Amino acid sequence: MKTAICYLKSTSPYVQGKYHTTEKNNKEGYDEYEDRTWRERSHYDEKGELFIPCHQFSQCIKSSAKYLSIQILGKGKSTYTKHFASGIIVDSDVPLGVKKNDVEKLTLHVPSDGRPGGSNRVIKNFPMVKEWEGQITVTILDDIIRKDVFEQVLRSAGVFIGVGTFRPANRGVNGRFEVERIEWVED
Repeated sequence: MKTAICYLKSTSPYVQGKYHTTEKNNKEGYDEYEDRTWRERSHYDEKGELFIPCHQFSQCIKSSAKYLSIQILGKGKSTYTKHFASGIIVDSDVPLGVKKNDVEKLTLHVPSDGRPGGSNRVIKNFPMVKEWEGQITVTILDDIIRKDVFEQVLRSAGVFIGVGTFRPANRGVNGRFEVERIEWVED
């Protein structure tokens, strides 16, 4: 088992799109509801500070491993995909240093049902942070995952997969990041 402390920095804006169930007020129209509740699409703590949830990085890294399908040396056609799927834990959120009430708004014309290419479209607002940096701690439980392979998968995750809404994996451009450095801790 080994631990990677990964220092990351954004290369494109990060947009949040968390599902929320805020009730509509009586006689409140769609536009009024959207203006009142768009900040509820953000992930924030009890102090109202935004963060990127650790599970977004976990899924990002696992998707990158699947995307790359790197073969394990000496194991025929076997790849690292299943080893990343069950063999890593990302256990730290990334605070963004922005309060929920101060976050920038990104207004887009999107499909009303959330499906790409939908014919019925509506205006929606999303919380957006233009620049961020922080660190995640990744525990690598599966010893078959080598340090160089992990680094390759993480770097590709930042370029090809991304985090948040409108990320590259979902045909978007946001949520990209670069790896500034990785510090290793052997257990």
